[in-house]
Amino acid sequence: MGTDILQFDIETEQEQDGRWIAEVVGLPGVLAYGKTTEEAITKVQALGLRVIADRIEHGEAHPALLNITFAAIAA
Repeated sequence: MGTDILQFDIETEQEQDGRWIAEVVGLPGVLAYGKTTEEAITKVQALGLRVIADRIEHGEAHPALLNITFAAIAA
């Protein structure tokens, strides 16, 4: 059995009120806010993992061995 490699890019942007928003490109609707860019990235990574786990649990993705990578990209 092989390992599937999933890589998701994370885009960040600072809002006018000073908060940071991070979004996982490739997982629609997966975004999170934080006081810092690091906090927003940490929160969005956790949310992304929950979304992927939910998809596996509901049969929307096959439960093969997965290697999941998140890469923050410059805005």
